[in-house]
Amino acid sequence: MHVVVNAAMSADGKLSTRRREQIEISGTRDFDRVDELRAESDAVMVGVGTVLADDPSLTLDDPERQRAREERGEPANPARVVADSQVRTPPDARVLDGAALTYLLVSQAAPTDFVTQMEEAGATVIAAGEDRVDLVTALAKLEGDGIDQLMVEGGGELIFSLFEAGLVDELSVFVGSTVIGGRDAPTLADGEGFVDEFPALSLDDIERVDDGVLLSWTVTDTA
Repeated sequence: MHVVVNAAMSADGKLSTRRREQIEISGTRDFDRVDELRAESDAVMVGVGTVLADDPSLTLDDPERQRAREERGEPANPARVVADSQVRTPPDARVLDGAALTYLLVSQAAPTDFVTQMEEAGATVIAAGEDRVDLVTALAKLEGDGIDQLMVEGGGELIFSLFEAGLVDELSVFVGSTVIGGRDAPTLADGEGFVDEFPALSLDDIERVDDGVLLSWTVTDTA
C-alpha cells in the first residue's frame, strides 16, 4: 500500500486552533489539488478526532472527477477510513452517510454494542490491536480489500502514529500565511514525539500555491 499524508498548516505548524475548530488555512487552488489527490486515491483516511471536530464527508467536490472514476470502473468516491481506538465515532457522522464505502478501524477491545451500532450505520468495521488500533495490521487488511493508495488527511495524532509505524511514503504540506499559536493547538504530528530516531524526508518539490507554499517530500527512512 502507498500511503500519502496531506495536510494544511499555519506558518507556525498548527492544524487548527486550541479549540480544535476548523479554520480555512489554504485557498481555492489548494482545495482543488486536494480534491484531485482524493480522486486518485482508493481511500481517504482520518482519525476520529477529525470526525468529531470537522464532521467531514471526505467525498469528491468535482462531479467530473466522480464521473471519471466511474468510467474507470471505480466507485464515484474513494472509500473512507476512520481510525477510532476510543470508539467515539457518532452514528450520524457524515462519513456514514452512504455516499461511499466506509471502514471503521477499532481495537479488539471495542464494545460489541458499539461495533453493531457502527455496522448498522453502514460501516465496515475492522478490529486490529488489543486496546489500540494496530495500524500495520489494519492497513494490511485494507490492502487485502483492494486499497492500494491511501490518502491521509489528519489529524496530528493519526499522522504521528503512521510515521511511528513506518507506514508513510509521501508527505505533502500546504503552509499558509497565518499564525495560529497556542501550546495546545494540534500540530502536524502530535502524539508522544520522537526523541532519538526521526523519520527522514527527501524534499521533492516546492510550489507557491494561493497565498502559501506547498512542500512535497518522499519518506526515505529513519535517521
